[in-house]
Amino acid sequence: MRFLFAAAVPFAAFALSAPALAQESVDSAALEAAVADPNRDADRARDEFRHPAETIAFFRIAPDMKVGEYAPGGGWYSRVLGNYLGDEGKLVGLYFSPESGPFDAERQAGIREGAAAFPAKAAEWTGKPATSFAGFTLENVGDAEKGTFDRVLVIRMLHNMMRWNIADSELKEMRALLKPGGMLGIVQHRAKADAPADYADGSKGYLRQEDVVRFVEAFGFELVAASEINANPNDTADHPEGVWEMPPTLATKREELKALGESDRMTLLFRKR
Repeated sequence: MRFLFAAAVPFAAFALSAPALAQESVDSAALEAAVADPNRDADRARDEFRHPAETIAFFRIAPDMKVGEYAPGGGWYSRVLGNYLGDEGKLVGLYFSPESGPFDAERQAGIREGAAAFPAKAAEWTGKPATSFAGFTLENVGDAEKGTFDRVLVIRMLHNMMRWNIADSELKEMRALLKPGGMLGIVQHRAKADAPADYADGSKGYLRQEDVVRFVEAFGFELVAASEINANPNDTADHPEGVWEMPPTLATKREELKALGESDRMTLLFRKR
């Protein structure tokens, strides 16, 4: 199996090493401005752990791209991406397929409502027009949307897809959305390579990197590169109650974990085959 690792480096140096292809040109000035925008003031405390500029650059996202963000939640990444993508770009909130997971009728309705409300929320977050955004669930992917996305991002959500037994169906829909050669970017809490299978099955929030690569490649992708941008060697990744014991959740209030930063994370880029 092929693994390509890129060491974490300062953003300016990383941007210089980005591919020269026009359709994958990272605009470093626009990206730095997007991260620095005042609409992210409440988000900024997490930047030292989540490295949004370096991560977006690693995913080779250009301002004119159509980008799908899976499970955008409270909009932490949506604000960066919404600020960064230009008039020719588009950010699309991609929501769970409501009937494929362990969701009751009320939760299913909430998922559909969240997707419908995403453009207005993203407009409020960024100050851009709602027409710069779209949102839909992965059960409602129309033929017109298939093959039109440059990137789809799954940020700290693959473990939920695994534990809800929807990872296979969701990945199939994501692949269908991507253009030929389009890319899937994943950031995921990382288990130790020798972690027991029943710890690294998603139920604790952690997955083994080799397992993730094998799984995603089985659904019609090839690994392009892997980065240590979001690595945290201080995370032992063996917490009895899972990743939620780590900041920022601190579910069990363990004092010794507070100073460790956020979880150790893999950052992977795949290309649609």
